[in-house]
Amino acid sequence: MTKFARIAPRFAILAGLGAMTAACGSGGLLNRDRPDEFAVQRQAPLVVPPDFNLVPPQPGAPRPAEGSAAQQSLEALFGGPQARSTVETNVLERAGTALPGIRSAVGDPETATVAKGTVTRDIIAAPEGDGASAAAVIPG
Repeated sequence: MTKFARIAPRFAILAGLGAMTAACGSGGLLNRDRPDEFAVQRQAPLVVPPDFNLVPPQPGAPRPAEGSAAQQSLEALFGGPQARSTVETNVLERAGTALPGIRSAVGDPETATVAKGTVTRDIIAAPEGDGASAAAVIPG
C-alpha cells in the first residue's frame, strides 16, 4: 500500500468535515441575506365590492384595508385609540416631563432623589475589586 493510498481517505474526511463546518459559519460563500420570517404579513384578500359605482383609488394612496399586523391586531383588540379619562389627564399634568438625563442621575451614588437605604448605599459606595479578599460575616 502506498503512502498516498493511506493518506487519501484521511484527507478526504478532513476536507469533508471542514466543508461541513464552514457551512455553519456566517461569512464566506454561504453568507447571504435571509428574509425575516417575523416581518411577513398577509395581504388583504381581493373581494368584489357590492357597489360598482366606486371611484378609483388615487395613485400612491394606501389601500383602505391594509396596515401593519400590529395596527390590525390593536384595532381588533381595543377598537382604536380612546380618549384619556380626566384622572389620567390630571396625573399626567401633575407629573410633568422628565429631565433628559434622569436615568443616569438616579444611578449616581451621590444623588438624593431615590431613597436607596443603607445596605444599597453601602454596596454602591464599596470599592470595586476582584472578590479575592471578600469574606462573609454573619452578625451575632
